[in-house]
Amino acid sequence: MKKALLIASAAEHRWFAISRDPARPNHLIDTNEYVVTTGADSVLCDPGGSEVFPAVFAALSDVIDPRTVQRIFSSHQDPDVISSLGLWHDFNPQIKCHVSGLWGGFIPHFGGEENTIVGIPDEGGTLMIGNAPLTIVPAHYLHSSGNFHLYDPACKLLFSGDVGAALLPEADSSLFVEDFDRHVRFAEGFHRRWMGSNTAKKRWIDRVRELDIDLLCPQHGAIYRGADVQRFIDWLDALKVGLD
Repeated sequence: MKKALLIASAAEHRWFAISRDPARPNHLIDTNEYVVTTGADSVLCDPGGSEVFPAVFAALSDVIDPRTVQRIFSSHQDPDVISSLGLWHDFNPQIKCHVSGLWGGFIPHFGGEENTIVGIPDEGGTLMIGNAPLTIVPAHYLHSSGNFHLYDPACKLLFSGDVGAALLPEADSSLFVEDFDRHVRFAEGFHRRWMGSNTAKKRWIDRVRELDIDLLCPQHGAIYRGADVQRFIDWLDALKVGLD
């Protein structure tokens, strides 16, 4: 069963991680979802696939009023990221999905209407939660050609999509990384195969090294915190990925 757990707060807004689900069917890849809320305004990050929508909706409803979710942030176009869009649109026909403009003609195949998609320009931008700005960080080709992450400077939290992901054994259900050296063994193969370009990887690393990050929150696996954030960035910097 998925649960929503508070992982960060600052001023009027709070971040919840909707944890992995050991009860999901074995043929589905496990995912994390994240929501940031002020109480009156909420942004849901990578809401997941249509198969997990009931579990995500139930977990989210335990901690916030789902009617406050007026916007979705989608890091990229994969079905495990955003194929639940049509169900969220059925719940709230006014909901908006912020995603790379590159996917504006593709993601509506999952549902929604013509004005549901808000295209993010390649250079990124800002997404407001209440009065607090969140920074949309370009992460193109990691692994999608139109890809973004979301940084909260108040909470020092980076939602990193597939960067940092680890395909963990079923028995490993910790919310946070507990043993970094062991954990990255489950991340290495994923990053070598799914991150397409060392050049793109280096550009992302140069960007995120300028950010003050206490929590790095991927879509798969456990959350990196404290010193493990810098350890992960250094590890990824040294890792050869993709074809080039």
